[in-house]
Amino acid sequence: MIGKLLPVILAVVGVGGGIGAGLALKPEPAEMAAENPCGDVHHEVAAKEPEHAEDDAHGAEETVEYIKLNNQFLVPVVADERIKSLVVMTLSVEIQAGQGEVIYSREPKLRDAFLQVLFDHANIGGFRGEFTNARNLDVLRNALLEVAQTIAGDSVNGVLITDIARQDV
Repeated sequence: MIGKLLPVILAVVGVGGGIGAGLALKPEPAEMAAENPCGDVHHEVAAKEPEHAEDDAHGAEETVEYIKLNNQFLVPVVADERIKSLVVMTLSVEIQAGQGEVIYSREPKLRDAFLQVLFDHANIGGFRGEFTNARNLDVLRNALLEVAQTIAGDSVNGVLITDIARQDV
């Protein structure tokens, strides 16, 4: 009888010890907020004056900002139920000046939506053959812009593909 209970007792003691150790070693909430799990990465923001500011009907000078999303996007290209290549992309979002906080606060949701668009693009063959021709990239940019505006609103003016590379496996 004791032989059957010993594994159960050891499992309960092990789980209890693990929970206790986790609670004892848990960092303070202030330390967690100050620590960036991705390292010392900063959003890159650049302001640009529009080229035709004098053509603005209201005469007000509007500027745009470019928010570079922190991490690259990695998209597998699958054929015959195997990964044939990987596409690595870096995206930036063009927004109206002063709207950067909207992008920062919704970046996880934007990244998720962008990944879904990129996966869909890969599944319809958008990254096969001449994947960098203007027509293919315009289709991709428009799809990315559509989901970005759905999530972040009209503050998004465009989505820029700043880097793209495909590595055949």
